[in-house]
Amino acid sequence: MLLSLLRRGTGVLALAAAFFACETEPSTLSAPDPIDPTRSVPGASVQPVAFAHDNNPVYAGDFPDPFVLLADSAYYAFSTNSSPVVHVPVLRSTDLATWQSVGDALPDLPHWAVVGKRLTWAPAVLKIDGRYVLLYTTRDAVSGLQCIGRAESPTPAGPFVDKSSAPFICQTDRGGSIDASFVSDSSGVFVLWKNDGNCCGKTVTLWSQRLTPDGRTLLGGPAALLHRDRSWEGPLVEAPTMWEEEGRWHLLYSANMWNTEHYATGYATCESPAGPCRKVGVGPVMVSDTEMSGPGGAEVFTDLGGQRWVAYHGWTASQVGYGSGGVRSFRLDRVTLRSAALE
Repeated sequence: MLLSLLRRGTGVLALAAAFFACETEPSTLSAPDPIDPTRSVPGASVQPVAFAHDNNPVYAGDFPDPFVLLADSAYYAFSTNSSPVVHVPVLRSTDLATWQSVGDALPDLPHWAVVGKRLTWAPAVLKIDGRYVLLYTTRDAVSGLQCIGRAESPTPAGPFVDKSSAPFICQTDRGGSIDASFVSDSSGVFVLWKNDGNCCGKTVTLWSQRLTPDGRTLLGGPAALLHRDRSWEGPLVEAPTMWEEEGRWHLLYSANMWNTEHYATGYATCESPAGPCRKVGVGPVMVSDTEMSGPGGAEVFTDLGGQRWVAYHGWTASQVGYGSGGVRSFRLDRVTLRSAALE
């Protein structure tokens, strides 16, 4: 099966010439891991996966790394913060077209976290054992690294409360942990994430680990899903999201520099939520076009009618980067699968 992401517009991804290490601009840049030249993108990549929607963006304000939760016949979208005052912005919609702010899902960070603009990233929410569980990335004051926290709420929009004394996931020996997402199979719930090794010259990998049925504890050890090994990916891979369809597990991930037009979305297939995974094709499946740049932070969800969607962010093509006055607006595309050989 090849994923068909029927997308308006065309465009190709140019190869990156420089590397950024972290979303919060670091003082030094770390050298990337060696790239296998036999697996690099030959200029414009062949698209094994392609994405359709006529009314993007659905929210024109700054709303990076959007995660959409369907709960109580409504949709709740959560994002990375763009203000130190609102840690996890939340929007609500009943039709996926009109969105209204419903405040801050996490008004109070735990005592171990550092409050700051764009320090709380990439939220994900799932109902587990009768409660809503929020995973989010924020700065750990002790290690100085970005790590994953865990909070709970009885309602989908919060307020979520994190009573922990330390981060839920933080691979301090691998540069920290960011970009958590949930995926479930018949055996239970897994957490996906990325170790933030590009902050400090360490190998970057996407990971998966099973949760206990109550969603409060990790079981066993983490399984490595994939790492950066293609030229178009630049210094990193991140932001995994996974779903099962037609007997196969499908993985989208972001790669390259978040604040440039080189940021893009890749695709892999997996045997299970714990892997192993295999990248499909030689290039990204969602790239910059004449209207939108740097599509990434993707999260897949299913609407009330059973249609699968991907939520993601993108810059307006003429305003890439916050320094250019741009914002990462909230976008939605319908997702379909089409039959083809996965070669």
